[in-house]
Amino acid sequence: MLLYKQKKSQPSKGNRFLVCVTVLGSAGPIRFVVNENELVATVIDTALKSYAREGRLPILGSDLNKFMLYCPIAGTEALSPWETIGSVGVRNFMLCKKPQTTEDSDEVEKSAMSRKGSGSWRAWFHKSLSLKISSH
Repeated sequence: MLLYKQKKSQPSKGNRFLVCVTVLGSAGPIRFVVNENELVATVIDTALKSYAREGRLPILGSDLNKFMLYCPIAGTEALSPWETIGSVGVRNFMLCKKPQTTEDSDEVEKSAMSRKGSGSWRAWFHKSLSLKISSH
């Protein structure tokens, strides 16, 4: 009598291992299992989804193109999104936002300028103050 079933032999897809991804500004690392043949871009995507699912702060969003994955031990260069995660030879990584380009900062500045004319906190404060004074 067999007490267990043998698993069918499956073709090897590569080794799996536990990675720790520390998000800059977050309380602690995110840990999950990856296949050594997965691309760095896939690991970034998985880390962002896990981060959001856990409700961590600060909120990062889900656009993996805005992030870089670093290996603190291997050097200061960000990993290429097209290399496999197993080729690095380490298990601990750091996830950081890419620096804003001048085009991005120009767009942020333009949107801030357009909001400034539509009403600032000072205008709101003076308006609410004048309402309190006139009611006496």
